Amino acid sequence: MMARELHTTLEPGPASDAGAARPTPSARRRRRLVPLLVVLLLAQMAVAMVTSAVRQTPTIDEPVYVATAADYLREHRVRYNPEHPPLGKLVVAVGVALAHPHVDASFTGTQETAGRHLLYESGNDPWRLMLWARLPVIALTLLFGLVVFAFARDLAGPVAALTALALYAFSPDVVAHGSLATLDVPAAGFLLTSVWLLWRARLGRPRLFLPLAGVALGAGLATKMSMLPAVPVLMALAALAMWTRRPRDLRKALSAAGVVAVAAVAAVWVSYLVVDPLLRWDPRSTHVPVVHGARGLLVRLMPFPEAYRDGMRIQFGLENETWQGFLFGHVYSGSRWYYLPVALVVKTPLGMLALWTAGAVALLAVRRLRPAAPYVLVPAAVLLASAMTGSRDLGTRYAVFLPMFLAVAAGCVLAVRPRWTRVAAAVLVAFVAVSSLRTFPYYLPYSNEAFGGPAKTHLRLHDSNVDWGQDLGRLAHRLHSRYRGERVWLVYKGGGVPAYYGIKAPDPRRVPARQVHGVLAVSDSAAAKAKGRLALLLHSSRAVDEVGHSITLYRR
Repeated sequence: MMARELHTTLEPGPASDAGAARPTPSARRRRRLVPLLVVLLLAQMAVAMVTSAVRQTPTIDEPVYVATAADYLREHRVRYNPEHPPLGKLVVAVGVALAHPHVDASFTGTQETAGRHLLYESGNDPWRLMLWARLPVIALTLLFGLVVFAFARDLAGPVAALTALALYAFSPDVVAHGSLATLDVPAAGFLLTSVWLLWRARLGRPRLFLPLAGVALGAGLATKMSMLPAVPVLMALAALAMWTRRPRDLRKALSAAGVVAVAAVAAVWVSYLVVDPLLRWDPRSTHVPVVHGARGLLVRLMPFPEAYRDGMRIQFGLENETWQGFLFGHVYSGSRWYYLPVALVVKTPLGMLALWTAGAVALLAVRRLRPAAPYVLVPAAVLLASAMTGSRDLGTRYAVFLPMFLAVAAGCVLAVRPRWTRVAAAVLVAFVAVSSLRTFPYYLPYSNEAFGGPAKTHLRLHDSNVDWGQDLGRLAHRLHSRYRGERVWLVYKGGGVPAYYGIKAPDPRRVPARQVHGVLAVSDSAAAKAKGRLALLLHSSRAVDEVGHSITLYRR
Protein backbone atom coordinates (compact mmCIF):
# COMPACT_ATOMS: atom_id res chain seq x y z
CA MET A 1 0.00 0.00 0.00
CA MET A 2 2.80 2.40 0.90
CA ALA A 3 4.62 1.69 -2.38
CA ARG A 4 1.41 2.36 -4.33
CA GLU A 5 0.99 5.69 -2.57
CA LEU A 6 4.58 6.65 -3.32
CA HIS A 7 4.15 5.70 -6.95
CA THR A 8 1.01 7.80 -7.25
CA THR A 9 2.45 10.77 -5.42
CA LEU A 10 5.98 10.92 -6.80
CA GLU A 11 5.69 9.51 -10.30
CA PRO A 12 3.27 11.61 -12.31
CA GLY A 13 2.84 10.59 -15.86
CA PRO A 14 0.87 8.26 -18.06
CA ALA A 15 1.09 5.35 -15.62
CA SER A 16 -0.64 7.34 -12.88
CA ASP A 17 -3.40 8.46 -15.23
CA ALA A 18 -4.81 5.01 -15.88
CA GLY A 19 -8.54 5.05 -15.60
CA ALA A 20 -8.68 8.84 -15.61
CA ALA A 21 -10.80 10.90 -17.95
CA ARG A 22 -9.65 11.33 -21.55
CA PRO A 23 -7.05 14.15 -21.70
CA THR A 24 -8.18 17.46 -23.12
CA PRO A 25 -6.70 18.83 -26.38
CA SER A 26 -4.60 21.31 -24.39
CA ALA A 27 -3.24 18.50 -22.21
CA ARG A 28 -2.34 16.49 -25.31
CA ARG A 29 -0.50 19.51 -26.76
CA ARG A 30 1.44 19.91 -23.53
CA ARG A 31 2.42 16.25 -23.63
CA ARG A 32 3.69 16.63 -27.18
CA LEU A 33 5.60 19.76 -26.18
CA VAL A 34 7.65 17.98 -23.51
CA PRO A 35 9.60 15.66 -25.86
CA LEU A 36 10.15 18.56 -28.24
CA LEU A 37 11.70 20.65 -25.47
CA VAL A 38 13.84 17.69 -24.39
CA VAL A 39 15.18 17.38 -27.93
CA LEU A 40 15.87 21.13 -28.15
CA LEU A 41 17.73 21.23 -24.83
CA LEU A 42 19.88 18.23 -25.68
CA ALA A 43 20.45 19.55 -29.22
CA GLN A 44 21.87 22.83 -27.95
CA MET A 45 24.04 20.89 -25.51
CA ALA A 46 25.27 18.66 -28.33
CA VAL A 47 26.14 21.70 -30.45
CA ALA A 48 28.05 23.25 -27.55
CA MET A 49 30.00 20.07 -26.84
CA VAL A 50 30.79 19.19 -30.45
CA THR A 51 31.90 22.77 -31.15
CA SER A 52 34.23 22.61 -28.14
CA ALA A 53 35.52 19.19 -29.19
CA VAL A 54 36.29 20.39 -32.71
CA ARG A 55 38.14 23.54 -31.66
CA GLN A 56 40.13 22.38 -28.62
CA THR A 57 43.58 20.83 -28.70
CA PRO A 58 44.38 17.91 -26.35
CA THR A 59 44.11 18.70 -22.67
CA ILE A 60 46.69 17.36 -20.22
CA ASP A 61 44.99 14.02 -19.46
CA GLU A 62 43.48 13.19 -22.85
CA PRO A 63 46.56 11.92 -24.75
CA VAL A 64 47.15 9.30 -22.04
CA TYR A 65 43.57 8.04 -22.24
CA VAL A 66 43.54 8.00 -26.04
CA ALA A 67 46.86 6.15 -26.21
CA THR A 68 45.61 3.67 -23.61
CA ALA A 69 42.42 3.13 -25.62
CA ALA A 70 44.46 2.49 -28.76
CA ASP A 71 46.65 0.08 -26.81
CA TYR A 72 43.57 -1.80 -25.60
CA LEU A 73 42.45 -2.23 -29.20
CA ARG A 74 45.82 -3.44 -30.42
CA GLU A 75 47.40 -5.33 -27.52
CA HIS A 76 44.27 -6.45 -25.63
CA ARG A 77 45.84 -6.04 -22.22
CA VAL A 78 46.17 -3.51 -19.42
CA ARG A 79 49.56 -1.80 -19.66
CA TYR A 80 49.12 1.97 -19.60
CA ASN A 81 47.23 4.06 -17.06
CA PRO A 82 46.48 1.32 -14.50
CA GLU A 83 45.62 3.97 -11.91
CA HIS A 84 42.23 4.26 -13.60
CA PRO A 85 40.00 1.26 -14.41
CA PRO A 86 39.38 0.52 -18.09
CA LEU A 87 35.69 1.22 -18.76
CA GLY A 88 35.97 4.96 -19.47
CA LYS A 89 38.87 4.30 -21.82
CA LEU A 90 36.85 1.54 -23.51
CA VAL A 91 34.21 4.20 -24.21
CA VAL A 92 36.93 6.37 -25.76
CA ALA A 93 38.18 3.32 -27.66
CA VAL A 94 34.91 3.19 -29.61
CA GLY A 95 35.79 6.51 -31.22
CA VAL A 96 39.47 5.61 -31.57
CA ALA A 97 38.51 2.41 -33.42
CA LEU A 98 36.33 4.38 -35.85
CA ALA A 99 39.21 6.80 -36.49
CA HIS A 100 41.51 3.92 -37.56
CA PRO A 101 44.74 5.52 -36.31
CA HIS A 102 48.16 4.19 -37.15
CA VAL A 103 49.73 2.67 -34.02
CA ASP A 104 53.47 2.19 -33.87
CA ALA A 105 53.91 -1.39 -32.61
CA SER A 106 57.61 -0.83 -31.93
CA PHE A 107 57.07 2.04 -29.50
CA THR A 108 58.26 1.53 -25.94
CA GLY A 109 57.83 4.35 -23.47
CA THR A 110 55.75 5.77 -20.69
CA GLN A 111 52.02 6.42 -20.93
CA GLU A 112 52.67 10.17 -21.25
CA THR A 113 55.08 9.75 -24.16
CA ALA A 114 52.75 7.15 -25.70
CA GLY A 115 50.02 9.77 -26.03
CA ARG A 116 52.34 12.28 -27.66
CA HIS A 117 53.77 9.62 -29.97
CA LEU A 118 50.34 8.45 -31.12
CA LEU A 119 49.00 11.93 -31.78
CA TYR A 120 52.02 13.69 -33.24
CA GLU A 121 54.70 11.20 -34.26
CA SER A 122 52.84 8.30 -35.89
CA GLY A 123 51.42 9.96 -38.99
CA ASN A 124 47.98 10.58 -37.48
CA ASP A 125 45.89 13.77 -37.66
CA PRO A 126 45.51 14.81 -34.00
CA TRP A 127 42.49 17.03 -34.76
CA ARG A 128 40.60 14.14 -36.34
CA LEU A 129 41.71 11.52 -33.83
CA MET A 130 40.82 13.68 -30.83
CA LEU A 131 37.37 14.48 -32.24
CA TRP A 132 36.59 10.80 -32.76
CA ALA A 133 37.87 9.97 -29.27
CA ARG A 134 35.64 12.65 -27.74
CA LEU A 135 32.43 11.78 -29.59
CA PRO A 136 31.52 8.66 -27.52
CA VAL A 137 31.88 10.68 -24.30
CA ILE A 138 29.66 13.39 -25.80
CA ALA A 139 27.02 10.79 -26.68
CA LEU A 140 27.19 9.34 -23.16
CA THR A 141 26.84 12.82 -21.64
CA LEU A 142 23.66 13.39 -23.65
CA LEU A 143 22.26 10.04 -22.48
CA PHE A 144 22.91 11.03 -18.88
CA GLY A 145 20.78 14.11 -19.58
CA LEU A 146 17.88 11.73 -20.21
CA VAL A 147 18.59 10.11 -16.83
CA VAL A 148 18.42 13.53 -15.15
CA PHE A 149 15.10 14.16 -16.91
CA ALA A 150 13.66 10.76 -15.98
CA PHE A 151 14.76 10.99 -12.35
CA ALA A 152 13.25 14.46 -11.86
CA ARG A 153 10.07 13.42 -13.68
CA ASP A 154 9.65 10.47 -11.32
CA LEU A 155 9.94 12.83 -8.38
CA ALA A 156 7.94 15.89 -9.39
CA GLY A 157 6.51 15.63 -12.90
CA PRO A 158 7.37 16.76 -16.43
CA VAL A 159 7.82 20.49 -15.72
CA ALA A 160 10.27 19.69 -12.95
CA ALA A 161 12.03 17.28 -15.30
CA LEU A 162 12.43 19.97 -17.96
CA THR A 163 13.81 22.34 -15.35
CA ALA A 164 16.34 19.75 -14.21
CA LEU A 165 17.35 18.92 -17.78
CA ALA A 166 17.78 22.61 -18.61
CA LEU A 167 20.15 23.08 -15.66
CA TYR A 168 22.09 20.00 -16.71
CA ALA A 169 22.25 21.00 -20.37
CA PHE A 170 23.43 24.54 -19.58
CA SER A 171 25.93 23.52 -16.88
CA PRO A 172 29.32 24.90 -18.03
CA ASP A 173 31.20 22.21 -16.09
CA VAL A 174 29.19 19.36 -17.62
CA VAL A 175 29.48 20.80 -21.13
CA ALA A 176 33.22 21.45 -20.70
CA HIS A 177 34.16 18.02 -19.40
CA GLY A 178 31.48 16.13 -21.31
CA SER A 179 33.18 17.26 -24.53
CA LEU A 180 36.57 15.79 -23.59
CA ALA A 181 37.91 12.24 -23.81
CA THR A 182 38.23 12.06 -20.03
CA LEU A 183 36.65 10.02 -17.23
CA ASP A 184 34.97 12.48 -14.86
CA VAL A 185 31.57 12.86 -16.54
CA PRO A 186 31.16 9.14 -17.44
CA ALA A 187 31.92 8.06 -13.85
CA ALA A 188 29.52 10.60 -12.35
CA GLY A 189 26.79 9.80 -14.88
CA PHE A 190 26.97 6.06 -14.21
CA LEU A 191 26.59 6.73 -10.50
CA LEU A 192 23.57 8.98 -11.05
CA THR A 193 22.03 6.26 -13.21
CA SER A 194 22.54 3.73 -10.42
CA VAL A 195 20.82 5.96 -7.86
CA TRP A 196 17.88 6.60 -10.21
CA LEU A 197 17.48 2.85 -10.77
CA LEU A 198 17.46 2.32 -6.99
CA TRP A 199 14.64 4.86 -6.75
CA ARG A 200 12.77 2.96 -9.45
CA ALA A 201 13.30 -0.23 -7.45
CA ARG A 202 11.66 1.50 -4.50
CA LEU A 203 8.63 2.32 -6.64
CA GLY A 204 8.28 -1.17 -8.08
CA ARG A 205 9.87 -4.12 -9.95
CA PRO A 206 12.93 -4.44 -7.69
CA ARG A 207 13.95 -7.72 -9.36
CA LEU A 208 14.61 -5.74 -12.53
CA PHE A 209 15.96 -2.47 -11.19
CA LEU A 210 18.22 -3.67 -8.35
CA PRO A 211 20.57 -5.69 -10.62
CA LEU A 212 20.57 -2.87 -13.17
CA ALA A 213 21.46 -0.40 -10.41
CA GLY A 214 24.35 -2.67 -9.42
CA VAL A 215 25.61 -2.83 -12.99
CA ALA A 216 25.46 0.99 -13.27
CA LEU A 217 27.31 1.32 -9.96
CA GLY A 218 29.92 -1.13 -11.22
CA ALA A 219 30.27 0.92 -14.40
CA GLY A 220 31.08 3.95 -12.27
CA LEU A 221 33.63 1.97 -10.24
CA ALA A 222 35.11 0.60 -13.47
CA THR A 223 35.61 4.17 -14.73
CA LYS A 224 37.07 6.01 -11.72
CA MET A 225 38.05 4.74 -8.29
CA SER A 226 36.85 8.00 -6.74
CA MET A 227 33.34 6.49 -6.90
CA LEU A 228 34.24 3.88 -4.25
CA PRO A 229 33.03 5.97 -1.26
CA ALA A 230 29.52 5.78 -2.73
CA VAL A 231 29.37 1.98 -2.54
CA PRO A 232 28.15 1.66 1.09
CA VAL A 233 25.72 4.53 0.48
CA LEU A 234 24.14 2.85 -2.53
CA MET A 235 24.00 -0.51 -0.76
CA ALA A 236 22.14 1.19 2.08
CA LEU A 237 19.78 2.84 -0.42
CA ALA A 238 19.12 -0.55 -2.00
CA ALA A 239 18.26 -1.97 1.41
CA LEU A 240 16.04 1.07 2.08
CA ALA A 241 14.24 0.56 -1.23
CA MET A 242 13.40 -3.03 -0.33
CA TRP A 243 12.59 -2.19 3.29
CA THR A 244 10.04 0.35 2.04
CA ARG A 245 8.35 -2.33 -0.02
CA ARG A 246 8.70 -5.07 2.63
CA PRO A 247 8.67 -3.36 6.04
CA ARG A 248 10.32 -5.30 8.88
CA ASP A 249 11.74 -7.86 6.44
CA LEU A 250 15.44 -7.44 7.22
CA ARG A 251 16.43 -10.46 5.16
CA LYS A 252 14.97 -8.96 1.99
CA ALA A 253 16.62 -5.61 2.68
CA LEU A 254 20.04 -7.19 3.15
CA SER A 255 19.60 -9.36 0.06
CA ALA A 256 18.81 -6.23 -1.97
CA ALA A 257 22.08 -4.64 -0.83
CA GLY A 258 23.88 -7.87 -1.69
CA VAL A 259 22.41 -8.00 -5.19
CA VAL A 260 23.65 -4.47 -5.90
CA ALA A 261 27.11 -5.25 -4.51
CA VAL A 262 27.50 -8.50 -6.47
CA ALA A 263 26.31 -6.90 -9.71
CA ALA A 264 28.73 -4.00 -9.20
CA VAL A 265 31.71 -6.29 -8.58
CA ALA A 266 30.76 -8.38 -11.63
CA ALA A 267 30.62 -5.24 -13.81
CA VAL A 268 34.16 -4.28 -12.75
CA TRP A 269 35.48 -7.75 -13.58
CA VAL A 270 33.71 -7.70 -16.96
CA SER A 271 35.35 -4.37 -17.87
CA TYR A 272 38.80 -5.94 -17.35
CA LEU A 273 37.83 -9.13 -19.17
CA VAL A 274 36.68 -7.11 -22.19
CA VAL A 275 40.17 -5.63 -22.43
CA ASP A 276 42.01 -8.87 -21.73
CA PRO A 277 40.13 -12.18 -21.34
CA LEU A 278 43.32 -13.67 -19.86
CA LEU A 279 43.61 -10.92 -17.23
CA ARG A 280 47.33 -10.55 -17.82
CA TRP A 281 48.82 -7.90 -15.56
CA ASP A 282 52.48 -7.26 -14.85
CA PRO A 283 52.95 -4.91 -11.86
CA ARG A 284 56.59 -4.51 -12.93
CA SER A 285 55.42 -2.47 -15.93
CA THR A 286 54.84 0.53 -13.67
CA HIS A 287 55.76 1.68 -10.18
CA VAL A 288 53.23 0.33 -7.70
CA PRO A 289 53.84 1.76 -4.22
CA VAL A 290 53.50 -0.35 -1.11
CA VAL A 291 50.47 0.69 0.93
CA HIS A 292 50.45 -0.07 4.65
CA GLY A 293 47.92 0.22 7.45
CA ALA A 294 44.17 0.45 7.02
CA ARG A 295 44.50 1.49 3.38
CA GLY A 296 46.66 -1.51 2.60
CA LEU A 297 44.18 -3.84 4.30
CA LEU A 298 41.30 -2.24 2.38
CA VAL A 299 43.09 -2.79 -0.93
CA ARG A 300 43.81 -6.43 -0.14
CA LEU A 301 40.18 -7.09 0.79
CA MET A 302 38.73 -5.55 -2.38
CA PRO A 303 37.09 -8.29 -4.53
CA PHE A 304 38.50 -6.84 -7.74
CA PRO A 305 41.18 -7.90 -10.26
CA GLU A 306 44.80 -7.44 -9.22
CA ALA A 307 45.23 -4.66 -11.78
CA TYR A 308 42.40 -2.73 -10.10
CA ARG A 309 43.94 -3.17 -6.66
CA ASP A 310 47.35 -2.07 -7.91
CA GLY A 311 45.65 0.94 -9.47
CA MET A 312 44.26 1.76 -6.03
CA ARG A 313 47.77 1.52 -4.61
CA ILE A 314 48.99 3.98 -7.25
CA GLN A 315 46.16 6.34 -6.38
CA PHE A 316 47.03 6.19 -2.69
CA GLY A 317 50.62 6.94 -3.67
CA LEU A 318 49.48 10.01 -5.58
CA GLU A 319 47.46 11.11 -2.56
CA ASN A 320 50.62 10.93 -0.45
CA GLU A 321 52.41 13.39 -2.73
CA THR A 322 52.39 17.14 -2.08
CA TRP A 323 50.64 19.08 -4.84
CA GLN A 324 50.57 22.80 -5.43
CA GLY A 325 47.24 24.62 -5.33
CA PHE A 326 46.11 28.08 -6.40
CA LEU A 327 43.08 29.87 -4.98
CA PHE A 328 42.22 33.56 -5.28
CA GLY A 329 45.77 34.58 -6.17
CA HIS A 330 47.41 32.51 -3.42
CA VAL A 331 49.81 29.66 -4.28
CA TYR A 332 50.08 26.98 -1.60
CA SER A 333 51.44 23.49 -1.08
CA GLY A 334 49.13 20.68 -0.09
CA SER A 335 45.35 20.98 -0.14
CA ARG A 336 42.64 23.09 1.46
CA TRP A 337 39.46 21.39 2.65
CA TYR A 338 37.36 24.33 1.48
CA TYR A 339 38.88 24.46 -2.01
CA LEU A 340 36.13 22.58 -3.87
CA PRO A 341 33.18 24.45 -2.28
CA VAL A 342 34.82 27.80 -3.04
CA ALA A 343 35.72 26.75 -6.60
CA LEU A 344 32.15 25.55 -7.18
CA VAL A 345 30.76 28.89 -6.05
CA VAL A 346 33.04 30.60 -8.59
CA LYS A 347 32.34 28.25 -11.49
CA THR A 348 28.60 27.61 -11.10
CA PRO A 349 26.04 30.01 -12.64
CA LEU A 350 24.39 32.14 -9.97
CA GLY A 351 20.88 31.06 -10.92
CA MET A 352 21.97 27.44 -10.69
CA LEU A 353 23.36 27.95 -7.19
CA ALA A 354 20.03 29.45 -6.12
CA LEU A 355 18.00 26.60 -7.61
CA TRP A 356 20.33 23.94 -6.15
CA THR A 357 19.80 25.41 -2.69
CA ALA A 358 16.06 25.76 -3.12
CA GLY A 359 15.80 22.21 -4.49
CA ALA A 360 17.69 20.72 -1.55
CA VAL A 361 15.44 22.60 0.87
CA ALA A 362 12.34 21.41 -1.00
CA LEU A 363 13.47 17.78 -0.80
CA LEU A 364 13.88 18.07 2.95
CA ALA A 365 10.86 20.26 3.68
CA VAL A 366 8.09 18.99 1.38
CA ARG A 367 6.54 15.90 2.91
CA ARG A 368 5.84 14.03 -0.31
CA LEU A 369 9.39 14.65 -1.56
CA ARG A 370 11.17 13.74 1.66
CA PRO A 371 11.51 10.00 0.86
CA ALA A 372 13.64 10.95 -2.16
CA ALA A 373 16.07 13.14 -0.20
CA PRO A 374 18.45 10.30 0.78
CA TYR A 375 18.66 9.19 -2.84
CA VAL A 376 19.40 12.61 -4.32
CA LEU A 377 21.35 14.37 -1.58
CA VAL A 378 23.27 11.75 0.39
CA PRO A 379 25.39 10.20 -2.43
CA ALA A 380 26.38 13.65 -3.66
CA ALA A 381 27.22 14.82 -0.13
CA VAL A 382 29.35 11.75 0.61
CA LEU A 383 31.27 12.04 -2.66
CA LEU A 384 31.82 15.77 -2.11
CA ALA A 385 33.11 15.15 1.41
CA SER A 386 35.46 12.49 0.07
CA ALA A 387 36.72 14.79 -2.71
CA MET A 388 37.31 17.59 -0.21
CA THR A 389 39.74 15.36 1.70
CA GLY A 390 41.85 14.68 -1.40
CA SER A 391 45.36 16.06 -1.86
CA ARG A 392 44.85 17.47 -5.37
CA ASP A 393 43.16 20.87 -5.64
CA LEU A 394 43.08 20.78 -9.42
CA GLY A 395 39.52 21.57 -10.44
CA THR A 396 35.78 21.25 -10.05
CA ARG A 397 35.87 18.24 -12.37
CA TYR A 398 36.46 16.23 -9.18
CA ALA A 399 32.91 17.23 -8.19
CA VAL A 400 31.20 17.16 -11.59
CA PHE A 401 28.59 14.82 -10.07
CA LEU A 402 27.08 17.82 -8.24
CA PRO A 403 25.58 19.50 -11.35
CA MET A 404 23.91 16.17 -12.11
CA PHE A 405 22.44 15.27 -8.72
CA LEU A 406 21.54 18.84 -7.78
CA ALA A 407 19.87 19.44 -11.14
CA VAL A 408 17.43 16.70 -10.11
CA ALA A 409 17.03 18.37 -6.71
CA ALA A 410 16.46 21.77 -8.32
CA GLY A 411 13.64 20.41 -10.43
CA CYS A 412 11.80 19.51 -7.22
CA VAL A 413 11.30 23.23 -6.54
CA LEU A 414 8.40 22.95 -8.96
CA ALA A 415 6.61 20.68 -6.50
CA VAL A 416 6.17 23.61 -4.10
CA ARG A 417 2.60 24.85 -4.31
CA PRO A 418 2.78 28.67 -4.59
CA ARG A 419 2.39 29.77 -8.21
CA TRP A 420 5.23 32.27 -7.98
CA THR A 421 7.74 29.43 -7.58
CA ARG A 422 7.28 28.49 -11.23
CA VAL A 423 7.85 32.08 -12.32
CA ALA A 424 10.93 32.41 -10.12
CA ALA A 425 12.30 29.07 -11.34
CA ALA A 426 11.73 30.08 -14.97
CA VAL A 427 13.56 33.38 -14.44
CA LEU A 428 16.51 31.63 -12.78
CA VAL A 429 16.73 28.99 -15.51
CA ALA A 430 16.74 31.76 -18.12
CA PHE A 431 19.52 33.51 -16.20
CA VAL A 432 21.52 30.26 -16.19
CA ALA A 433 20.95 29.79 -19.93
CA VAL A 434 22.11 33.32 -20.76
CA SER A 435 25.17 32.99 -18.54
CA SER A 436 26.09 29.66 -20.12
CA LEU A 437 25.50 30.77 -23.71
CA ARG A 438 27.56 33.92 -23.18
CA THR A 439 30.64 31.82 -22.43
CA PHE A 440 30.30 29.80 -25.66
CA PRO A 441 32.58 28.21 -26.78
CA TYR A 442 34.94 28.75 -23.81
CA TYR A 443 33.23 26.53 -21.25
CA LEU A 444 36.33 25.24 -19.47
CA PRO A 445 37.36 28.66 -18.02
CA TYR A 446 33.80 29.65 -17.09
CA SER A 447 33.14 31.61 -13.92
CA ASN A 448 29.91 33.39 -13.03
CA GLU A 449 29.19 37.10 -13.20
CA ALA A 450 29.91 37.71 -9.52
CA PHE A 451 33.55 36.79 -10.19
CA GLY A 452 34.01 38.60 -13.48
CA GLY A 453 33.16 35.88 -15.98
CA PRO A 454 35.54 33.62 -17.94
CA ALA A 455 38.08 36.38 -18.58
CA LYS A 456 38.80 36.65 -14.84
CA THR A 457 38.79 32.99 -13.82
CA HIS A 458 42.59 32.72 -14.07
CA LEU A 459 42.93 35.30 -11.30
CA ARG A 460 41.21 32.96 -8.83
CA LEU A 461 41.66 29.37 -10.03
CA HIS A 462 44.02 27.32 -12.18
CA ASP A 463 44.54 23.98 -13.93
CA SER A 464 41.38 22.27 -15.28
CA ASN A 465 39.25 25.11 -13.92
CA VAL A 466 40.58 27.44 -16.60
CA ASP A 467 43.67 26.30 -18.48
CA TRP A 468 44.15 22.63 -19.29
CA GLY A 469 46.10 23.13 -22.51
CA GLN A 470 42.97 23.32 -24.68
CA ASP A 471 43.81 26.50 -26.62
CA LEU A 472 47.11 25.70 -28.33
CA GLY A 473 45.41 25.64 -31.73
CA ARG A 474 43.72 28.97 -31.08
CA LEU A 475 47.07 30.42 -30.00
CA ALA A 476 48.64 29.32 -33.30
CA HIS A 477 45.86 31.07 -35.23
CA ARG A 478 46.21 34.25 -33.16
CA LEU A 479 49.98 34.40 -33.62
CA HIS A 480 49.61 33.87 -37.35
CA SER A 481 46.90 36.51 -37.78
CA ARG A 482 48.14 39.26 -35.44
CA TYR A 483 51.79 38.68 -34.64
CA ARG A 484 53.23 37.24 -37.84
CA GLY A 485 56.96 37.83 -38.16
CA GLU A 486 57.46 38.76 -34.52
CA ARG A 487 59.71 36.95 -32.11
CA VAL A 488 57.57 34.66 -29.93
CA TRP A 489 58.38 32.94 -26.65
CA LEU A 490 56.14 30.31 -25.09
CA VAL A 491 55.48 28.75 -21.69
CA TYR A 492 52.78 26.16 -22.38
CA LYS A 493 51.07 23.77 -19.96
CA GLY A 494 49.12 21.13 -21.82
CA GLY A 495 49.06 17.92 -23.80
CA GLY A 496 49.69 19.38 -27.26
CA VAL A 497 52.94 19.80 -29.20
CA PRO A 498 53.36 23.48 -30.20
CA ALA A 499 55.55 22.74 -33.22
CA TYR A 500 52.81 20.66 -34.84
CA TYR A 501 50.55 23.72 -34.92
CA GLY A 502 53.26 25.89 -36.46
CA ILE A 503 54.34 27.58 -33.22
CA LYS A 504 58.11 28.00 -33.25
CA ALA A 505 58.70 29.55 -29.87
CA PRO A 506 61.48 28.69 -27.39
CA ASP A 507 61.04 28.60 -23.63
CA PRO A 508 62.08 32.00 -22.19
CA ARG A 509 63.16 30.37 -18.93
CA ARG A 510 66.14 28.77 -20.67
CA VAL A 511 67.89 31.96 -21.74
CA PRO A 512 68.95 35.13 -19.90
CA ALA A 513 66.07 37.54 -19.36
CA ARG A 514 67.79 40.28 -21.39
CA GLN A 515 67.42 38.12 -24.52
CA VAL A 516 63.64 37.78 -24.17
CA HIS A 517 62.05 40.41 -26.40
CA GLY A 518 58.87 40.39 -28.48
CA VAL A 519 55.72 38.41 -27.67
CA LEU A 520 55.65 36.20 -24.59
CA ALA A 521 52.76 33.67 -24.54
CA VAL A 522 52.15 32.03 -21.17
CA SER A 523 49.51 29.50 -20.10
CA ASP A 524 47.54 31.05 -17.27
CA SER A 525 48.15 28.02 -15.02
CA ALA A 526 51.88 28.55 -15.42
CA ALA A 527 51.49 32.28 -14.78
CA ALA A 528 49.42 31.63 -11.65
CA LYS A 529 52.23 29.66 -10.03
CA ALA A 530 55.13 31.54 -11.64
CA LYS A 531 58.29 31.83 -9.62
CA GLY A 532 61.94 32.54 -10.27
CA ARG A 533 62.81 33.58 -13.81
CA LEU A 534 59.26 33.33 -15.15
CA ALA A 535 57.95 35.56 -12.36
CA LEU A 536 60.62 38.17 -13.17
CA LEU A 537 59.76 38.02 -16.88
CA LEU A 538 56.04 38.51 -16.23
CA HIS A 539 56.70 41.34 -13.78
CA SER A 540 58.65 43.21 -16.44
CA SER A 541 56.16 42.56 -19.25
CA ARG A 542 52.84 44.09 -20.26
CA ALA A 543 49.73 41.97 -20.98
CA VAL A 544 48.42 42.84 -24.46
CA ASP A 545 46.15 39.98 -25.52
CA GLU A 546 44.54 36.70 -24.44
CA VAL A 547 43.49 33.49 -26.16
CA GLY A 548 40.47 31.49 -25.03
CA HIS A 549 40.67 33.00 -21.53
CA SER A 550 43.45 30.48 -20.83
CA ILE A 551 46.63 31.88 -22.44
CA THR A 552 47.84 35.46 -21.95
CA LEU A 553 50.13 37.26 -24.38
CA TYR A 554 52.62 39.76 -23.00
CA ARG A 555 54.79 42.33 -24.74
CA ARG A 556 58.46 42.69 -23.86
